[in-house]
Parts: sequence; C-alpha cells; structure tokens
Amino acid sequence: MDPIIELKNVTLEIPLFSSSDFNLKKKIIKSVTGGSLKKDNKKPFVKALDSITLSVRPGEKIALIGHNGSGKTSFIRLISGIYHPTRGSLKTSVEVYPMIQRSFIVEEELTGVESAKAHYLMMNNTLKGFQNFLEDITEFSGLGDFIFLPLKTYSEGMSSRLMFALLTYQYHECLALDEGLGTGDKQFYEKAQKRLNSFLNKSGSLFIASHSKELLRKFCLRGLVFSSGKLIFDGEIEEALAFYEEYIY
Repeated sequence: MDPIIELKNVTLEIPLFSSSDFNLKKKIIKSVTGGSLKKDNKKPFVKALDSITLSVRPGEKIALIGHNGSGKTSFIRLISGIYHPTRGSLKTSVEVYPMIQRSFIVEEELTGVESAKAHYLMMNNTLKGFQNFLEDITEFSGLGDFIFLPLKTYSEGMSSRLMFALLTYQYHECLALDEGLGTGDKQFYEKAQKRLNSFLNKSGSLFIASHSKELLRKFCLRGLVFSSGKLIFDGEIEEALAFYEEYIY
C-alpha cells in the first residue's frame, strides 16, 4: 500500500520575533522545549524538528515516545498542517485530526455548545443531526451544564474531555492524540479506551503521544522515539520502549 504520510529529510524551524535577550531565551527554550535555539541573519529561531525521514502506511497505530520537549507535539502539528516544513518534503494523502492544546481547535470565549456547533459545521457543512451530536458530546465528556459555559472557565481536564469527545464522535481516517487521553477521572479514561477500540476496529490510522507505556502497548504496534527534535528510533513498539528506557537512563 502507498504511504498516507511521507516525510523526507524534514526540518521545522520556528522563528522568534524578538531578538532581545538571546542568551536568556536560549536557556528557556532548552529547558522547556528541548529544541535548539539558533540565529540566522541575526534572527533567532527554534529548530523543533531536525531532518525527519519516515513513511506511514494506512491503518498503522504509532506511538510517539520521548521526554517533554523532544518534538512529539511539533511532529503532530506538522503532519496535521498547523506547521509547514522549513526544509524537506512532506506528503499527506489524508487529513490528520489532532487532539492538542484547545487553542488550536476552539476559541476560549465560545461556550462548549458553540464550539461543538463550529466543529460539527466544519465536518458536515450542515447542522442537520446536530442535536444528537450535542447530546452525545455532553454525555460522553461528562460536562453536564458546563457545556453552556465559555471554555475559558473549563479546567484542563474538562477541555481535554471535550476535545476527545468532539474528535472521536465520528470516524477519521487519521487521528493524533497528544497526552490528553490520560486527563480526567478513571471513569472517563475507561470510556475513552472503549471509544478508541471502536475507532481502531474501523482500521483508522492513529498517532498517540504519551508517557503511559500501558496505553501505548494497548493501542500501538510501532514506536517512534524523539529526542531534541530528532527521530532516533523507529521500530516495533516493544523495541521502541526498550530503546527509550535504555536511552534515557
């Protein structure tokens, strides 16, 4: 089968728009993102991903493994079209739906209902069937009456539950989850796993970035290990987890 996602020597550089306090920024970027901060024609930038080459086949379930700031989220934002490569070639034949920070999906001033309506319209180009969708989202996320309040009043867990409910209501050919599945109480975590099982039975492609080995083993067969923006291992999930354990220690 032809790849649905193909990267060839892809580098992602994110510019910083103020060049003041370069040395201080270098320390902050290094500690927070793990990326490297450099200057080009006196303009500082972060090298978030460095020379990534890989291909993804239809239906693959892939774990993204690495410490905080290793490049996992940047990779998700790249393949989902939020970022574009600075250099190299990126080809995708599917739309990747990312579950990442809520600011990339919804506006904080909107209520949960308004956010659900915007998402439904974007996916279906009509509001026909929206009421059933809203009822499912409200019940599954456990938000109750909070669904009528602005997102800025939500906790991080509430926002993650809403995002997961929105993105997994209907089938997507490719879904990317960034840590958020583990957010929330045990009851929601169990519901989320059942929803993911249903998704996997439809043979969709999946990316999961998580520190939970149990979660990655349950849903993934392949593992990508990132470090400082570089892909340092690509292989079977158990081998990837073992490599990461050896690498970090």
